[in-house]
Amino acid sequence: MIDLANAVRAVPDLPRAALVELLARHGEGPDSLAEQAFSERDADELRGAAARIAGLLTETDTDRAAHALNALLAACGARPRLSRHGGHPWHLHVDRGDDAGWADWFLASSALALAQILTEYGRVPWGECAASGCTTLYLGTGPGSARRYCSAACATRERVAAHRRRKRESG
Repeated sequence: MIDLANAVRAVPDLPRAALVELLARHGEGPDSLAEQAFSERDADELRGAAARIAGLLTETDTDRAAHALNALLAACGARPRLSRHGGHPWHLHVDRGDDAGWADWFLASSALALAQILTEYGRVPWGECAASGCTTLYLGTGPGSARRYCSAACATRERVAAHRRRKRESG
């Protein structure tokens, strides 16, 4: 979810081929990604869904995020069901059915995952990197204090810049 949201944020008109490559890296099989199963229209709708999730991932207020997730789950008609397709074992789906489109699947499953994460942590553990010039979204579900940066590289770059700034200001 985060990778797709970041990819579409970086390149809003990300080509279908790039989406196919990204989905394949995350476990989608060739049959699911063939042109007849994942059309240009599906790609366009998935880009829109990813942009919508990206917007939600910038929400840092827990209450507003919870309300947005509830609205998204209601809009998706999300009702849990077990599904088995494409050689995958039984797994949970919350979209409208096996004939639901890629965008429906992505919105419903992302909303459910984010809702589970929010309730587990009791706060919003996602966001946009706090490093200047970086707009990468992150999901901070590891141990320790709340995350502010997408990577150790961004955190280090910010600490070094702050250190140098303090040194310059102190003489």
